Amino acid sequence: MSQPSGDTLRGLGFALAAYFLWGFLPLYMKMLSHVGAAEVVAHRIIWSVPVAGAVLLYMRRTGDIWTALRSPRVVSLACVTAVLIGFNWLTYVYAVATDRALEAALGYYINPLFSIFLSAVILGERLNRLQMVAIGFAIAAVAVLTAEVGALPWISVTLAGTWGIYALSKRTLPIGPNQGFLLEAMLLSPAALIYVMVLGQQGVGFFATTSANTALLMGCGVVTAVPLIIYAHAAKMVRLSTIAVMQYIAPTMIFLVAVLVFKEEVTPAKVIAFPLIWAALVIYSIALWRQRGAA
Repeated sequence: MSQPSGDTLRGLGFALAAYFLWGFLPLYMKMLSHVGAAEVVAHRIIWSVPVAGAVLLYMRRTGDIWTALRSPRVVSLACVTAVLIGFNWLTYVYAVATDRALEAALGYYINPLFSIFLSAVILGERLNRLQMVAIGFAIAAVAVLTAEVGALPWISVTLAGTWGIYALSKRTLPIGPNQGFLLEAMLLSPAALIYVMVLGQQGVGFFATTSANTALLMGCGVVTAVPLIIYAHAAKMVRLSTIAVMQYIAPTMIFLVAVLVFKEEVTPAKVIAFPLIWAALVIYSIALWRQRGAA
């Protein structure tokens, strides 16, 4: 996919819609907090398949999926990205259900800085001074939280790590974003279906127990697939530098929802850690806009 030369109004609208949907996602997941995180993720996978499949049918791009399935290399790469996104979803759902959405917000704040670090380590890209300072602030924030609880903030680190590696791995997947998402969901769906069936046979699953539970679990496919599909369209019409700055919208909304709606406790360490992260992101944004201006 070629990089767009400028930002279109339609593209900005798509990007805003995707990030706002992701920002409000904790409210939906909170309604499923009585359901185990693994069962929720299984339904996210299962019900994403028909939603994403319907989109590809409308776009008349289903042939790309069958072509990809005939390529062992593409399937192998998709298995890697599928496992990464599955772990990311599982951690996120668990964080919201256990009143740790603030840690989820921190993880998604750290993500762009972790992606820069990965690019330097794996791709050999050189970091400028501002980028190094920004990464230093992020490390300091993690260190503060680690000192408070005596262990790494594993939810934040896992979310940043899995999404960062997922995004990096996705670059090597020779298939469009919508097709790639459907392929990942299809590869994960057999395990998800078996898990849901086992829960049902044991009488401990929540699907089909009440109309509310069934509707919420089926709706997981819509709230999972729709933002990703909208984002894929936005990426075609908005520059990467713009997307990189706009991605702070979602964790900011998650932060506000956690504090104002879920009433999660803001500990002294978080009072220090979040401003450190926000400062890091301001520095990162300045570095990004300078690079864009130089280009």
